[in-house]
Amino acid sequence: MSETPWLAKAKRLQAIASTGLSFCKDEFDRERYEEIAAIANAMLADLADVPVERIRDLVSDFAKGYATPKIDVRAALVENNKILLVREKSDGLWTFREALQTWGYRHPRM
Repeated sequence: MSETPWLAKAKRLQAIASTGLSFCKDEFDRERYEEIAAIANAMLADLADVPVERIRDLVSDFAKGYATPKIDVRAALVENNKILLVREKSDGLWTFREALQTWGYRHPRM
């Protein structure tokens, strides 16, 4: 199923609001971005024929940085038969070192 123009516009408005709320410092800008988010969520709810609360609950990282796809990149670093592991903040377990990579961006050292 292809994305309709209205769906694409509603998702774009939601992304603009998310990024704006994440980085704005002015209370008036915050109000504007909150209004844009409310409009976008209402549009998405209308398109999906669901309550607007359901739309608000779908985006877990709303207003937590740039609204772009991020990829969790992990690498095994092995030297002298030793593997570098790091402890996850979320659960305290050991894992390979990670970095968030923005889709379409190539790190200069890769």
